[in-house]
Order: sequence, then C-alpha cells, then structure tokens
Amino acid sequence: MDRLRRLLCLTLLAVLAAAPLRAAESITVASTTSTEQSGLFGHLLPRFTEATGIAVRVVALGTGQALDVGRRGDADVVFVHDQAAEEAFVRDGFGVKRFPVMYNDFVVVGPKDDPAGAAGRDVAEAFRRIAAAKAPFISRGDRSGTHAAELRVWREAGLDLGAVRGAWYYKEIGQGMGPALNAASATNAYVLADRGTWLAFKNRGDLKILVEGDPRLFNQYGVILVNPARHPHVKAREGQAFIDWLVSPAGQGVIASYRINGEPLFVPNAGQ
Repeated sequence: MDRLRRLLCLTLLAVLAAAPLRAAESITVASTTSTEQSGLFGHLLPRFTEATGIAVRVVALGTGQALDVGRRGDADVVFVHDQAAEEAFVRDGFGVKRFPVMYNDFVVVGPKDDPAGAAGRDVAEAFRRIAAAKAPFISRGDRSGTHAAELRVWREAGLDLGAVRGAWYYKEIGQGMGPALNAASATNAYVLADRGTWLAFKNRGDLKILVEGDPRLFNQYGVILVNPARHPHVKAREGQAFIDWLVSPAGQGVIASYRINGEPLFVPNAGQ
C-alpha cells in the first residue's frame, strides 16, 4: 500500500510539474481587427489551446500594421486579409509560406433612406454615387485590408480621392472596423465593412447593408509564419502548430461553426 501511495504521489508531482510548462507555451499572433472584433478569436482560440496547450496572444491591428509587426519580428504568426501584401511579405523573406484559411465578403453599409442612391450590386457605381451626392463616408484610414479594399474601389470608380475629398465629408479615422462602424452610426454615414464585423456589430442605429454580392467584394484571409531565419527568436514550432490546426479539418470546422443568428461569419477554404 505504501509503495502504491508513493507511486501515486510521484505521478501527481510529475503531472503538476509538467502542467506549468505546458501552459507556458504561447505565441503572439498579429492579426486584423475584423477577426478580433467579429468575435471569431473568442470562439476559436480557446479550442486551439484546449487541443494543443498553446496559448495565443493577439495583437489586433490593420493588416498593414500587422504585417509591420511581423517584419519587426514582434509576432510569431500573422493572420491577415490583403493577399497582395501577404504575398509580398513572403516574397521579401519576412514570412515562410502563406496559407489560405477562410473568406467572407465586404459590404457597403449606409443610412436606411440611402440619400446617395447607392443600393445595388455594383460597388464602384455605389462609390461614384456617394461622392456625387457628397454623402458622409467613414474610412478606416489605417492601412488595413479593409482600407486597401476601399481604396481599390475608389480607383475602379475612377475617382481621385485627393482631388475630391475636400469637397465632401470623407473622414479617415485611423482605427479598426468596430470604431469605423460606430462613427458611421453616429453620423449616419456610408462605410465599407467586412460582413463578419457587421454581423457582430450591435450599435447599428439607422444603418443597413446597401451593396453586396459584387465579386470585387470578396475578402480572403491568409496566415503566415514569421520567418525564423530572419528572426531566430520566433517560436516556429508553436506558430506552425497554430497554422496546421487552422487549416486542419478540426480548425476549419471550428471556423465554420461560428455563427450569429444562424449566419456564418466566415467560410473556411484552406487548400482551395
């Protein structure tokens, strides 16, 4: 009996000694405000930690700023949504490999009475009408993936923002998607938003979706391990474990299961 007790005590001590080491494993992920403010990370990360024992600290910024964090080596992984910028990040040696993870779409949100007559499926035409009507427009202005998408639409609409913005209420706030939606709600303005954050947004006021379904509004997310050859302190093993889990059937299933009022906020598409 004494021998059994000693064996049980030793086993318990071994478990207790190992537990802090397991809990101490952690990575830093530089990601977009949309993955944070949509509530996805609150749904996703506890399940990853439960499966692997690796904790995740998120730095939520616009995509451009998140990639800058990766370039400095201040994150182990970047999880963002501007494919051209992501591919440049890898091409320039700051990232190892880009993996597609999921997508949703952008939508143009604006006042329910739509004073600019922007409603429809053509996002470039909607932007032209908003500018012509001099209707208030909120821009994130933060080098995010959403901001980059907005600037692409203005170019496709044939409008030079530098030439026209002084003639109407075009306000760059330099903040994330949640604050941009709050600003639009407070001023009854138009704004380009990702669908995930819009679905999670509670302070809608008199705003509604006016433009959706244009193929140009497709919004792909990718994940990249920061290159340990450039930054040797990067936790490559743990970071790659996060990526592998995200693109695995388990991680993809968790992404697919995140819904608000039955509507999915993101569609998993790893490997496609």
